[in-house]
Amino acid sequence: MLTNRLARVARIALTACALGGAVLISGCGKQSPSFTNLDITGNTQFASDFALPDTNGKIRTMADYKGKVVVLFFGYTHCPDVCPTTMAELSQALQELGPDNAKRVQVLFVTVDPERDTPQILAQYAPAFNPTFIGLRPADEAQLKKVTKDFRVYYAKVPGKTPNSYTMDHTAASYVFDPDGKLRLFARDGQGAEPWVHDFKLLFD
Repeated sequence: MLTNRLARVARIALTACALGGAVLISGCGKQSPSFTNLDITGNTQFASDFALPDTNGKIRTMADYKGKVVVLFFGYTHCPDVCPTTMAELSQALQELGPDNAKRVQVLFVTVDPERDTPQILAQYAPAFNPTFIGLRPADEAQLKKVTKDFRVYYAKVPGKTPNSYTMDHTAASYVFDPDGKLRLFARDGQGAEPWVHDFKLLFD
């Protein structure tokens, strides 16, 4: 258990270093917008795209959502707190934006637990928060490892009392792309709807 905790701390530290580099990059050159969340514009330590199946098996990439602000959130449907809270906050943010601006945002929920999150379960989970939310499910362990490595997302299975009662430790944050498909923000969890609304409006402009 101690070894697992130390490994998790090490991974979190690596992400922190990458984000620290992002701050330095964003601080150079022209004045950046005053985002509430962490501005990682120009950081090259994170992927700029992905290729993952949706719940119908169609491979989705950033090109599918050109012209929209895209929120890429990693989680799992059995998550007891962080995942449903974040999804609910995003749904509330879209309501506060109003119907016209809400159409300019696409939330993508990427499961880190494809073993239990079948396409059928994921197809019900994501839209339950908002009909426009889409679930993405890595086809196999190799695809899951690739996308999480690309975005420096930590995940690990935590055994439960029974084989199917495990939980998943995972990075509790989202990645936000602007309408041009450029990675712009690292968004913290549990922040409420207002910071989302604020940053979405800046990205629209």
